[in-house]
Amino acid sequence: MKIKQDTIVRPLPSEELIKSHEKFWRLSLPESFLEFIKENNGVEVEEATFECNNRGYAIERFLCILDDIENHPKGIYDIDVVFSQIGERLTANEDLLGAEVLPIASVFAGDFVCLDFRTDKNNPSVCIWSHEESGEFEPVTYNVADNFSEFLKILE
Repeated sequence: MKIKQDTIVRPLPSEELIKSHEKFWRLSLPESFLEFIKENNGVEVEEATFECNNRGYAIERFLCILDDIENHPKGIYDIDVVFSQIGERLTANEDLLGAEVLPIASVFAGDFVCLDFRTDKNNPSVCIWSHEESGEFEPVTYNVADNFSEFLKILE
C-alpha cells in the first residue's frame, strides 16, 4: 500500500479525542488501528487494492477522526460523519446504542471497509460493507480479514 503523505488529515487525533469517540461508539478500537490512525489520519492511498467475494476493491482513502468536523475542509471524511449517514444500514438492531460495524475507509463505488465488532468486541474483523445490497437495518457485509493488522498485510 502506498500512502500519499501530503494527504494526512491534520491535526492528528489525540488520545483524549479517540477516547471520547470510543465512548460514543461504545467500543474499543484495536491497537493496530489506533497506531495507524494516529499516524495516517484520513490518508489517501495509491495502489491499495484487495479481492473479496470474487470482486476487486480499491481504497480511495481512509477515514479520519476530527475534533471540529464542521469547520475542517476534510470533515466529510470523518468516521462519525460517515457513520451518521449510513448507520441505520450498518446494523440489524434498530435499538442499538453505539456501533457494531464501524466504517474506516471508503472504496471506489460507494462501499466502505469497516471494523466488524459483531462477533468479537475485543478483536474486530475487517469487512467490506456493500451499499447497493444493504437496506435499513439489513446490512450486507463480506469478511476481508480476521483483524486490521492482517488487512494491512493484504494491501501490501
